[in-house]
Amino acid sequence: MGRSRYHHGDLRGALLDAAEELVHEHGDTNWSLREASARVGVSPSAAYHHFSSRDALVRALSVRVLSRLGEQMADAAAQAAAPGADVRQGLVAAGRAYVRWTLEDPAVARLTFGSGPRDGDAAISPHPHDVLDTELDRLVEIGDLSVQARPGAEFAVWAAVHGLATLLADGLITLDGPGAADLHTERLVQAVLTGLAQETTPSPGWPAARSAHTERQARGQRSGQATS
Repeated sequence: MGRSRYHHGDLRGALLDAAEELVHEHGDTNWSLREASARVGVSPSAAYHHFSSRDALVRALSVRVLSRLGEQMADAAAQAAAPGADVRQGLVAAGRAYVRWTLEDPAVARLTFGSGPRDGDAAISPHPHDVLDTELDRLVEIGDLSVQARPGAEFAVWAAVHGLATLLADGLITLDGPGAADLHTERLVQAVLTGLAQETTPSPGWPAARSAHTERQARGQRSGQATS
């Protein structure tokens, strides 16, 4: 018998809360929409008014979680950007927050990045990608990163940080505690930035990388241009 905790109001939010609890307890795959409904204390038919399937619930949960991750990264970057600090510390701090989040909540991280395509109109704010963009743009503004190296740099940083986070979460790399993970993340981000500063851009430039988020941004820009 599920715990009847839902009385009125935000059933959608309650189902998302229940789904996240189930991920913590059973992993990213071993639970169902029916179990989430039972935990909230409603019938599966009531849940179907908000989510047509377990996959739909998972995609909505991934949107919520990515927004939370973006907030953590943005807060970490802002706190690191103290007067007199290394100008790269904002980006380093954002990377650290990403790795820490993955290691602290590996099941939710796996579900989030393995959930498949999300709703193209779903609002993820701040998006982790945008946090990286902001920090890299700041480095260009202050002259630490060249304009020529900027295109696609966020994908290079993301690939490095996500790769480290995944390898650590899967146990393929072992480090002694969160402090060691922080230091390794800093070394990795600094190495990527050093490499970007020294690279020679091929003609006619690096291949343009895309993600679901950047494609959504591009659609929004085209829509805005069409109506202006």
